[in-house]
Amino acid sequence: MHTISRISALTLLLHIGATLMPLPALADYPVVDTNLDRCFDATSEIACPAIGEAFHGQDAQYDGIQPTYRNNGDGTISDLATGLMWQRTPEMVNTLTYAESVAGADTCRVGDYDDWRLPTIKELYSLIDFSGNTGMSAATSTPYIDTDYFDFCYGDESTGVRYIDAQYWSATEYAGTTMNNDATTFGVNFADGRIKGYPTETGPGGSPKESFVRYVRGNATYGANDFDDNGDGTVTDLATGLMWQKGDSGEGLNWEGSLAYAENLTLAEYDDWRLPNAKELQSIVDYSRAPDAADPAMQSAAIDPIFDITDEDSFFWTGTTHMDGPTLEWAVYLAFGRAWGWMEMPPMSGNLVYTNVHGAGAQRSDPKSGDPDEYPDGHGPQGDIVRIYNYVRCVRDASGSTGLNDEQPEAPHEIKLSAVPNPFNPATEFVFTLAEAGAIALSVFDTSGRRVAEVLSETLSAGTHHVSWNATDTRGRPLPSGVYLARLSANGAASTTKLVLSQ
Repeated sequence: MHTISRISALTLLLHIGATLMPLPALADYPVVDTNLDRCFDATSEIACPAIGEAFHGQDAQYDGIQPTYRNNGDGTISDLATGLMWQRTPEMVNTLTYAESVAGADTCRVGDYDDWRLPTIKELYSLIDFSGNTGMSAATSTPYIDTDYFDFCYGDESTGVRYIDAQYWSATEYAGTTMNNDATTFGVNFADGRIKGYPTETGPGGSPKESFVRYVRGNATYGANDFDDNGDGTVTDLATGLMWQKGDSGEGLNWEGSLAYAENLTLAEYDDWRLPNAKELQSIVDYSRAPDAADPAMQSAAIDPIFDITDEDSFFWTGTTHMDGPTLEWAVYLAFGRAWGWMEMPPMSGNLVYTNVHGAGAQRSDPKSGDPDEYPDGHGPQGDIVRIYNYVRCVRDASGSTGLNDEQPEAPHEIKLSAVPNPFNPATEFVFTLAEAGAIALSVFDTSGRRVAEVLSETLSAGTHHVSWNATDTRGRPLPSGVYLARLSANGAASTTKLVLSQ
């Protein structure tokens, strides 16, 4: 049995006024939407296709938890969806080595906080925004991060780097090695929208590898999965509230074929499967594993063994188009196996070596269609191999509709919490109905996820109940005006609603 002991940052979806579904929608690891709101075919932008049409079911056609940020006015930005707090302005003049980045967290005092840390790759990737695009120059590009809230700069070409050299260190070290058997650390490039493993010590020309750094604090459990095998060919991640296909497509498909496979899949009597977006699929990467892991016990595809996988060196499609370069012909994939490429070694030698250039867990992109043989030397500066025919692992919302079971009546233990009046001052009344008697817990949380009031905790009879609350905290002190979240749990179900305590 899994118990949620605190409100998840996912409940901050209530920022837009929604009432959440019953558990497991309350997740400790909310996967934020990619913010991609345009549809594409294999080569160009199109009107979003209808059900049954080619290319239906891509990223823009499924809305996830929307990015929701708050500028705190003290050099920090709160992510109201994940519960993470970030530096607004990183060091943008001097890049840092990995060792300097780790050490710098201990001395960071932005916002007068002293608990900053270097983010994991899953924390850092939560910020990526696929409405960004990579043009032919910085002036024709849009960063893959929300610059309304986060300060960002491209690489300074006057120093000899490329404008797309805007990689940020994470704290996640690769389980194996890349390139020249180098120890490797993952990072996110917010200039070109990728995750790659970078040599931890040595950069181009043998100089120390340096990257940008953006520190984070809060929600230290973000990125930790909690998988449960449902015994019916599906796996639920109780941390994210997503249900996954336990197996995969069994064969490689192009992007259009992958979308069709997901839209037509019926599994465990559910028919609402979809091709995951980039951030959803990255959420199940297990960065402690790799086919070339130094620890033999961790030598596998970069995914929890609870899942089945056809090929441990496989790539998996997402429904996210990668607007990288002058065309719209590429879509995002995650490498659950080694991220191979034809690397020129030594540089400028003309000698191409097939090697693991970016590590299992990298996020790159492939053409949506075509012939892989047209790319004998790969693509890009590291010669990323091009497969086109990648695997598929479908996803659905664990708390969503039940597909083929939609005609069944609502489970009797489901509950809905409301508050009247709302907005309110100085008091409101919670209203809910229990289908059967049972123990309930009704609490109020602030928008950082901290419980500020325990309104009621006792056993109640079946029927409708009215509970008054006078906007005081656990010590009886009046709470300041603002947005709060009330959560009711009873008989194995839960409901959450937004509260607005007015001035």
